[in-house]
Amino acid sequence: MRIVIIAAGSRGDVQPYVALGEGLKDAGHEVRLVTNINYEALVNAHGLAFWPVDVNTQDLAEGDRMRALLESGNLLAQMAELAKMAKESAIKVAARGLEACQDADMVIGGLSGMFVAAAISERTGIPMIQAHNVPFTPTQAFPGALIPSLPRWLGRAPNRLAHHLTRQIMWQTVRPSDRIIRRQVFHLPSSPFWGPFRSGILQQSPILYGLSPAVIAPPTDWDPAQIHVTGFWFLEPAETWCPSPALVRFLEMGPPPVYVGFGSMSNRNPEDTANLVLKALEQKGYRGIVFSGWGGLQKADLPDTVLMVDSTPHTWLFPRMAAVVHHGGAGTTAAGLRAGVPSIVVPFHGDQPFWGRRVAELGVGPSPIRRSKLTAKKLAQALEIAENDQAMRRRAADLGAKIRAEDGVANAVALIERRHGLG
Repeated sequence: MRIVIIAAGSRGDVQPYVALGEGLKDAGHEVRLVTNINYEALVNAHGLAFWPVDVNTQDLAEGDRMRALLESGNLLAQMAELAKMAKESAIKVAARGLEACQDADMVIGGLSGMFVAAAISERTGIPMIQAHNVPFTPTQAFPGALIPSLPRWLGRAPNRLAHHLTRQIMWQTVRPSDRIIRRQVFHLPSSPFWGPFRSGILQQSPILYGLSPAVIAPPTDWDPAQIHVTGFWFLEPAETWCPSPALVRFLEMGPPPVYVGFGSMSNRNPEDTANLVLKALEQKGYRGIVFSGWGGLQKADLPDTVLMVDSTPHTWLFPRMAAVVHHGGAGTTAAGLRAGVPSIVVPFHGDQPFWGRRVAELGVGPSPIRRSKLTAKKLAQALEIAENDQAMRRRAADLGAKIRAEDGVANAVALIERRHGLG
């Protein structure tokens, strides 16, 4: 099969689709990944056909206005800014996706590529599969990923409504750009105001969730014939990758350190963030590995007990940590849970609070700390809990073992092949 995957966003957003693409390639299929231009090295390292979209997500995320909005916690303002970004890049993504699909047998779209993939399927007749790593299908089991935690006394009834609200938040964000691409690129009528969720394309396409059933159990109100929770889609390091000698020496010098990194989340005051992290580590006497990240987190005079690293595969690094502190992105959360060590989630926006709550509900990490509320004292207290709560550490280890026993990519590949009549 010739399969096109459309995925955009931060590295954490794109990496699971690289893993899925690699699994499909290893099964003998030709895979084209339509994604942002700054992921060329990542896509090529895993042997996929790179179809670049001339949009650099790093440059967009590092803009001063976006940094300020991410730290503000103002969801509406964040979505408005994201809508503006989407409008500017939508035509490029749609045109490149349509070009990649000219002789394709299937198109796969995640949350960032779902509406483009649906339009391509409608325009060309190519079968579509939805592939997500955040719960997106309405259910009574838990609220939508963009909705704050609902009071327990409300019961489960509002959860389904919260999912529909999540869908509308996302749809109304991209609706102006979707209207443009459907008219200008695909020559199709606009989608309904409330979204295309009831269209034949999205209603009938199978949905794959790259989630562990040990973390998000398939709700009983999801149709098991259409919706499949496969296990996480983990990307192992490329064969050519190896850790730096400095990192290996640091790990060998003492007890397991604590990892602190906020992924693609930018900081307006990176020096202040560095000081906060260093102070928390110093208060508890922990060694640390700090990720520099897109936010430009830098500290020229780090103590010997702290090492700063650039991008390092989480699947290799996290199992060597005592605990991991991160922003709660779906991919980073999955890697932390797989490692079998406690996670401390510091959510910024979007679905990150959802994952922070889920980590706490599973008992494998302390309660999340909003980035806007983060202090050295609060981080130090969370680190102490993660270090000394032996029941939490056992739960984290047990959950990690369950996740490592799963093969989400292989399960997803089998379902995709079955959809095409190969299974």
